[in-house]
Amino acid sequence: MRGTVTVIDKGNVRVHSYMAPDTGLNVTTQLIETPNLLIAVDGQVNVADADEVVEYAKGLGKPLDRLIVTHDHPDHYHGAASFNAPIHALAIVRDQMAARGDLQDLNGVPVPAAQVAPTDLITPGTEVIDGVTFVFEAVLGGETSDQLLIRLPEQGVLVAQDLVYHHTHAFVGHNDIARWQVILQELADPSYDTVLPGHGLPAGQAVFAEMAAYLEAADDLLGDDGDAYKRAIIERYPDYAAPFVIDIGNFYLFGTRPA
Repeated sequence: MRGTVTVIDKGNVRVHSYMAPDTGLNVTTQLIETPNLLIAVDGQVNVADADEVVEYAKGLGKPLDRLIVTHDHPDHYHGAASFNAPIHALAIVRDQMAARGDLQDLNGVPVPAAQVAPTDLITPGTEVIDGVTFVFEAVLGGETSDQLLIRLPEQGVLVAQDLVYHHTHAFVGHNDIARWQVILQELADPSYDTVLPGHGLPAGQAVFAEMAAYLEAADDLLGDDGDAYKRAIIERYPDYAAPFVIDIGNFYLFGTRPA
């Protein structure tokens, strides 16, 4: 297996957190296993990694009920069609995904927009799925303009996805760091002992302070030269994975196309 799976047992719920290798930007797909179903969150940047998640899911012996796409960044839905399940998203995220049109993954595999388009809309609020309480919240700003946050309050699980990166470099291409810092402060809550990031391995509450420190460094180092910023942030965080994410952010900020 190219990716890494971390299994978190929460009694009637188990989370299988798949982290792609560095070539897949350490993107995570969360497989939430309820008594009778599997619910997937985010669909990978590379189709091959999504295929690996799906193959792992088949081994769990439960039907895949849905794939939830949390936001419109393509690294979280290029592989959505591989799941062969209804695709759920906020209405605004559906529209943003449609606006991007046809794409291709990092390996050049075509990703037709029609094949990854959400089929079911999520309304923020509480939904009980297979006896498990899910709380869906729409978050504005930060890493991207619109993102879905998922809470499993009875299990103490916070599916933060790209509101949190864990020991990987972060995308700051929207240059909304001040708002992102506020969101992190609002999310810190010791009743959630499991925090699932969009890039990196599962974490605990300490990840919020770590992420805030990284964003503070990014804010200090970010100037008008993307190459200089990349060198500086890597020097500050030399052990962090997925440096290509910095290149993607620089393209948004400076128009410097990733190599």
